[in-house]
Amino acid sequence: MNKVHFQSEEQLVMAIRQGDERALEMVYKTYFPMILHFITHNTGTEQEAKDIYQEAMMIFYENIQNPDFELSCKVKTYVYSVSRRLWLKKLNQKNKYVGKIDDFESFIPFVKDEIDPEEQDAQFKAMNEALSQLGEPCRTILEDFFINEFSMQQITEKMGYTNTDNAKNQKYKCLMRLKKIFFSKYQI
Repeated sequence: MNKVHFQSEEQLVMAIRQGDERALEMVYKTYFPMILHFITHNTGTEQEAKDIYQEAMMIFYENIQNPDFELSCKVKTYVYSVSRRLWLKKLNQKNKYVGKIDDFESFIPFVKDEIDPEEQDAQFKAMNEALSQLGEPCRTILEDFFINEFSMQQITEKMGYTNTDNAKNQKYKCLMRLKKIFFSKYQI
């Protein structure tokens, strides 16, 4: 089979919309290695990568078929973003998500969240209030991890924990406490 080339992303999307199986197959084969690498380097197996990618491709195909759907990023970015979200969801269900994922591709969120600026300000204000009420050592742990991007080993050493598992456990408890404070102040 000859390799299929498209002049632009728009042509590729149009070909998929018109039922060109070669276009969909091209997307499928082109981006699978990227997803395989991402998932296998984030506690996943090759089979899990295949399953996640298959689901992501189904979502991609279904969305492309919707005439109101506008692809606001590259196909590669969209497929990666969908796959990444599906994998994070699966990790969360398996209780394996440890707070940091190794990303190998930069990506743009493919869904533009239309949020009211006043609503966003209220959320930020509520989160700031929740952080200020959190207290120590939680505030320092969460700031070091999420803002200063410290590793769990660095946090373990800084805070004097005996091992990284203890530090992870404390970080989890702090996140749950922050979540409770936040949602008591701010109702979505």
